[in-house]
Amino acid sequence: MERFRVLIVDDEADFVETIVKRLNAKGLDAEGVTGGREAVALLDGKSFDVCVLDVKMPGLDGLETLAEMKKKRPGMEVIILTGHGSGEAGVRGLQLGAYDFVMKPVPFADLLGMIVRAYERKLVEEERARPARTR
Repeated sequence: MERFRVLIVDDEADFVETIVKRLNAKGLDAEGVTGGREAVALLDGKSFDVCVLDVKMPGLDGLETLAEMKKKRPGMEVIILTGHGSGEAGVRGLQLGAYDFVMKPVPFADLLGMIVRAYERKLVEEERARPARTR
C-alpha cells in the first residue's frame, strides 16, 4: 500500500491512539488529535491526504471543524464518523464537502478500506486539476 498521510480527530483519546497505531502498522503515516480546534491548528503546519473526523466533540464540533479544515486544505478528503441515529449529521457533512460518512462503531477493515478509497479519489481529483500540458 502506498504511504499517505491520515489525520484522526476524535475526542475519545483511546480510540485515536488505537486507530493511529493500527494505521501506522498498515504502513500509513497516521497522526491523531482529540479536538477540532487542535486539528484545525495542526493544518497550519502540516498537510494530510485523508482525515477521519468525529461529529460529536466538545468545543468545535465535527461539522464546524470540517468547514474550517476545508478552508485550509480543500483537497483533503474527510470521512465523517457519526453515532447511531445521527445520519443527518453525516448528510450535512457531505454537503460541506466530506468524502463520506460512516456510523460508529465501524470495523477497522471497513474504515481502512474507506480511507484508501478516499485517498484514491484525492489522487484522481489532483490529476484532473493538473493542466492538460503537464499530464
